[in-house]
Amino acid sequence: MSVNVSHKTLTATDIRLRKGREPLVCLTAYTTPIAKLVDAHCDVALVGDSVGMVLHGLPSTLSVTLDMMILHGKAVVRGLSHALCVVDLPFGTYEESPEQAFRSAARILAETGAAAVKLEGGVHMATTIDFLVRRGVPVMGHIGLTPQSVNTLGGYKVQGRDADAERVLSDARAVSEAGAFAVVLEKIPHSLANLITSTVACPTIGIGAGPDCDGQILVVDDMLGLFADFRPKFVKRYANLAVQAEKAISVYAEEVRNRQFPSQEHSFGERA
Repeated sequence: MSVNVSHKTLTATDIRLRKGREPLVCLTAYTTPIAKLVDAHCDVALVGDSVGMVLHGLPSTLSVTLDMMILHGKAVVRGLSHALCVVDLPFGTYEESPEQAFRSAARILAETGAAAVKLEGGVHMATTIDFLVRRGVPVMGHIGLTPQSVNTLGGYKVQGRDADAERVLSDARAVSEAGAFAVVLEKIPHSLANLITSTVACPTIGIGAGPDCDGQILVVDDMLGLFADFRPKFVKRYANLAVQAEKAISVYAEEVRNRQFPSQEHSFGERA
């Protein structure tokens, strides 16, 4: 089991400098307790807009608000001392203009204490990324399958196959050249991810993009087996905590109904 021994808080520059070196370990986090667990082993803790589906029961990420991201961002930052905290810009808070994106990003950084933001989009978002970076906002890009564009993409489909590969490659180049310190590659063929990784200057972080990226990320509830509504092919479950939790709750309910809990051990007497 690998454990970070450095107590240094990582910066966006540190992450950029990891290009081609030891793979970056990244997970999502939405709460302080999970952030503490992630911090002990990971380089990046992403407060993803996936929180809407994972914790709030929403059907997609499209209903997630800036206030929701700030609330969870604050909670995650409280649990970190090493990993870089990146917070997603939610749908509708950055696409209109670079100025809108800056206002949203500035709120996130100021109110949460996070060090960077992530936004979706390639060529069409390059101007916005450049605008943010020039104004002191570190940006992580996200291309390939971009969940906020699920309605225009026609679902959660693999991107970049066959003739579509050139579009995704162009997106990666644009994001990197605009100044992103890293870029997430989601649900693209591993051969294309390999090509992108060898082409762009910033680190690539894969999720469903094969083993050749500069790092990997998963939704923490997916890899822990806590979120069971669906299971993408690219998710490896390292635990099955939902099953364990359901069993524990079932035993608790049975003991309460049978008056086995609380027992004397869990009760207080008249004296200490």
